[in-house]
Amino acid sequence: MPFPRQSVAVIAAASMCAAGLLHGQEVSFPATDGATVYATWYPSPEAAKAIVLAFHQGGASAEGEYGPIVERLNRQGYDVLAVDQRAGGNRFGGVNRTVAARGGEADYCEAAPDLEGAIAYARTQRTGTPLILWGSSFSGALVLRLASTNPDSVRAVLAFSPASGGPMVDCRGEDLSGRIRVPVLALRPIGEMALETSVAQFATFEAQGHQTFIADPGAHGSSMLVEERVGAPVDATWEIVLDFLNRVIR
Repeated sequence: MPFPRQSVAVIAAASMCAAGLLHGQEVSFPATDGATVYATWYPSPEAAKAIVLAFHQGGASAEGEYGPIVERLNRQGYDVLAVDQRAGGNRFGGVNRTVAARGGEADYCEAAPDLEGAIAYARTQRTGTPLILWGSSFSGALVLRLASTNPDSVRAVLAFSPASGGPMVDCRGEDLSGRIRVPVLALRPIGEMALETSVAQFATFEAQGHQTFIADPGAHGSSMLVEERVGAPVDATWEIVLDFLNRVIR
């Protein structure tokens, strides 16, 4: 049963993105196993086309990975809920509030209830607004699995460098991606395509009818959209991402 909006803890202080220009509201909500998850809600200044649920890569935080990304999504008319999963840390300079509150980091697969709780929370924000799942590395695999088990809850999925190595043996995205019936965009930097596992994964996605893209140049996970992390312009990758989002919303 959905929890009432009034019961969600909203912390009074607003946080800023890394650029120091964009304000977000810090929120918390329950994961489906009852654990507390912290996130930042960045509403679009206009009527939202959709809510992007943004999940970070291993060792990172919502603010650290998505601080340089949120503003552009907001300008395009997308609300963003950037979530600190229980598997994370201070990579890119941010603080993972969920890990800090727990007193330690969990394994990647154990973070799945945090993503499920984020869907329930997002539904309390703008009733009827489409939900877009956006994952990076380990969470890129988890959003694929989540879309396969929530066919009526999400409009589309973006998976940046979806992980499939040893720590993901019990929660690989490609194990369930064939069941997904909404549009999927999977992206990797060109450097990762030297790995046989990455090539095989993308071949699986393409055989299932999902869209793939190789960013050249690029960086791991959602960082392939951040010029400072790639060390080169990222306009081509952004164009692919925004075109996909606009198409699935239309």
